[in-house]
Amino acid sequence: MEATEVRKLAALEDSHWWYAERRHLLARDVAPFAPGVALDVGAAGGGNTRVLRRLGWQTCALEYGADGAEVAAERGLSVVRGDATALPVRSESLDLIVAYDVLEHIVDDKDAATEIYRALRPGATFLVAVPCDPKLWSAHDEAVDHVRRYTRATLSELLLSTGFTLESLTSWNVLMRPLVSLRRRFSSGSDLEEVPRWLNWALRAVITVERYLPVKRLPGVTLFATARRPA
Repeated sequence: MEATEVRKLAALEDSHWWYAERRHLLARDVAPFAPGVALDVGAAGGGNTRVLRRLGWQTCALEYGADGAEVAAERGLSVVRGDATALPVRSESLDLIVAYDVLEHIVDDKDAATEIYRALRPGATFLVAVPCDPKLWSAHDEAVDHVRRYTRATLSELLLSTGFTLESLTSWNVLMRPLVSLRRRFSSGSDLEEVPRWLNWALRAVITVERYLPVKRLPGVTLFATARRPA
């Protein structure tokens, strides 16, 4: 991701409805686990790393780019620069790896998934979020250096072929998919931008309502997966 986009992301993530809800979902998904040792792959400014640390995890932010690593360090986080396809950690040393909006940036996503599998202890968990549906490909994807958008089939195949057990695969941002599709059709760059406070509040309300609706198998904008390295 371009340095300017990383800086924009870091400036937005504390208040923007999209990042705020994603942090809520991460906290919800890790709540059943006893805190252990975690790695936030592609952490950028470290928003998700801070969630894990708040919940008692011994966690480190992994960032490929200098700007993301610098922002995470400025926020007092433990951070290391590294490549998701060559993780600088011992085999079978981690209890949890989070990779939210990372795999779509990596040409060799199978190599990254294989490395993540190697680094996890048997029985440990891999939490994944990726943009979905190639039909939604737009200037936004190009601006943030996406290589692909996934489908349920391609994400499942990636995880299962690596050796993971797939425990859940759900859609997110279902209610606003029509709006996103329309916006992306006419966009000329990244969606990483500040929105008016009233609009941010309204969009946060809509995405909060989605938590309680039976829409997780309908087409959305993002796919969330929970995978486990077999014990």
